[in-house]
Amino acid sequence: MRIIGLDYGDVRLGFAMSDPAGIISMPLCMVELKHGLKAETEVKRICEEHDAEKLVIGLPLNMNASAGPMALKVEAFIERLKPILKIPIEKWDERLSTSLVERMLVEESDMSRAKRKGVRDKLAAQVILQGYLDKCNMSNNTSGDEQV
Repeated sequence: MRIIGLDYGDVRLGFAMSDPAGIISMPLCMVELKHGLKAETEVKRICEEHDAEKLVIGLPLNMNASAGPMALKVEAFIERLKPILKIPIEKWDERLSTSLVERMLVEESDMSRAKRKGVRDKLAAQVILQGYLDKCNMSNNTSGDEQV
């Protein structure tokens, strides 16, 4: 099953995609919402282009698990997507995913701020989607049978 992960932002959308087996998440692309591009249209395009069977959107909850202004924006965006997409939409708690990616890019690769901006969102989408995939795969493997 091909799953698309989305890191939603007001200015940029970061996308990731699973492998067909739904085990590994890979960064896909970043779309800047300029020149009249609409987020809903771009998400639909990416999902159709990659034959997605599900969309996982990061929900940026506060550290105390409450919904702040950005989480409310994401919830409203999901409501606008529902009539447009014909695939299931799942939310995934993305607390700290962007800051984790930012720290990795600064510490591990010593990448400049301008270059980080171009990859941060799709890597955040990858982290979001990988967390979702890991949880799903862990749930599928808890049938009582040990796998070696």
